Amino acid sequence: MSASKIELLIVDDDEYLQEDLQTYFTERGYSVAVAGNAEQALAAVDSRVFSVAVVDMFLPDSTGMELLKEFQRRECECEVVMLTGQGTIESAVEAMKVGAADFLTKPVRMKELDAVIQRAAETFRIKQKNRQLRGIVERNTPRPATMIGESEAMQGVYRLIERAGPTDKTVLIQGESGTGKELVARALHAASHIADQPLIDINCAALPEQLLESEMFGHEKGAFTGATASKQGLFEIADGGTLFIDELGELALPLQAKLLRVLEDGTFRRVGSTKQRRADVRIIAATNRDLRNEAAKGRFREDLYYRINILTISLPPLRARERDVPSLLRKFAGPDWEFEPGLITALERYSWPGNVRQLKNAVDRAQILAEDNLLELKNFPEEIQRELSGEVGNDFSAPVELGQLTRQHIEQIYVQQDRNKTKTARALGVSRRTLYRLLEKYRIED
Repeated sequence: MSASKIELLIVDDDEYLQEDLQTYFTERGYSVAVAGNAEQALAAVDSRVFSVAVVDMFLPDSTGMELLKEFQRRECECEVVMLTGQGTIESAVEAMKVGAADFLTKPVRMKELDAVIQRAAETFRIKQKNRQLRGIVERNTPRPATMIGESEAMQGVYRLIERAGPTDKTVLIQGESGTGKELVARALHAASHIADQPLIDINCAALPEQLLESEMFGHEKGAFTGATASKQGLFEIADGGTLFIDELGELALPLQAKLLRVLEDGTFRRVGSTKQRRADVRIIAATNRDLRNEAAKGRFREDLYYRINILTISLPPLRARERDVPSLLRKFAGPDWEFEPGLITALERYSWPGNVRQLKNAVDRAQILAEDNLLELKNFPEEIQRELSGEVGNDFSAPVELGQLTRQHIEQIYVQQDRNKTKTARALGVSRRTLYRLLEKYRIED
């Protein structure tokens, strides 16, 4: 474990040893705090998370053994290394049985103590990682999904992902609901140098303020009604990785202040706790609101807006990338499904107010209602049929005329291909089985 990430607490009433240890380990890059007795040590662990505590076996107001037990009662996560004189080795061994990581006898050699602290810090890191992995498993984070789109608008998005992904900078994704902001967040994480670390997501619109605070920052046992046990927050679970905050514009002002602090110095406190914790997390946020306008109206902190708006990726609505509709349709439908002649062209003309999410849901519905793995306009939601039927000059000018139009089109191609079913099916882009069904449906004779 890197020395710069080790938070070390030294508990010893020998002021000269305190000073020597603090100087040595500070020069080594450790973050060091000192305490001269058990009371000071408990105050320190109540206000901050330490990786390792080096504790003298005898303190003015307690013993190292009693302090270790009190650490455990308070669910202190640090590893404890005992310092003991020759006559108290048995007590040190007993302390290890209770939970101490190691012990050394005085006078202590600095290099030896350094090695012991490094081992203890690595144990602390592994335990933290295990807790983090349990949190990830409980959330069942989905795997990254593939982004689809060859339009010019999407090419611009891909270029920004390629540039921003490898950095550790905060990214703000803006776009209408259903445009695929979560997919962009996953693509950014996958392109980063921490792609092997957790990607955790939270939707600010999905929870009330108190529960959202608990979900993001964690809580202590008894912090509120129903808090029967301490719980990690998402910043702890995502430590070393990425936290995707969706619907950021819905975050209440008090939580905006807590988020700003994490962005500024990486520190936070669980609900019901005064203990300062630290997390190294990359933030990717998304919103369908104009945060600049929200800040001007006092509904979003201006300082948070400027802190989070390092780079903005604006996702285009589906109506601005109609050339991507065919590939999205085929992706959502899957390889076993075919489309009624003219259907894809018609759907390209629809406005898709719900964007890609609406398109996927429409395809799912159409597949439920379709026959013989053939998607037809009549299988799609009524609002889609109504908009398409109302277009001037639209080949699908009215749903009731769709059957006749399709019959005319099929028969025309059939005649052009000298009534060769294989060539006709190929020209229409359907299978021979589907062609036979259409010929029978529209009573087109050989």
